Amino acid sequence: MSATILGLTGALLVGIGLFGLIVHPTALRKLLAFNLVGAGVFLIFGVVARRAAAAGLPGDPVPQAIVITGIVVAFAATALAATLLARLSEPGEQP
Repeated sequence: MSATILGLTGALLVGIGLFGLIVHPTALRKLLAFNLVGAGVFLIFGVVARRAAAAGLPGDPVPQAIVITGIVVAFAATALAATLLARLSEPGEQP
């Protein structure tokens, strides 16, 4: 039951993120919406790995490692994108 709720939550996050990517014109909101899509994908991937382990298959640490690595990469990419957006919005010399 909880795996189903987590899977539906992940699908909801992906849907809200895609809606935000399509509807919102500002770059910061698009960045936040893209992060929602990523969080939903990570959640769905984790739920799929958990359901496979609950079905009696041997536990596999690879999906957990991929999700953790993806979270770290997404955080670094978000920090870089936010820094670039802040830099672009600064008044001053424009190239």
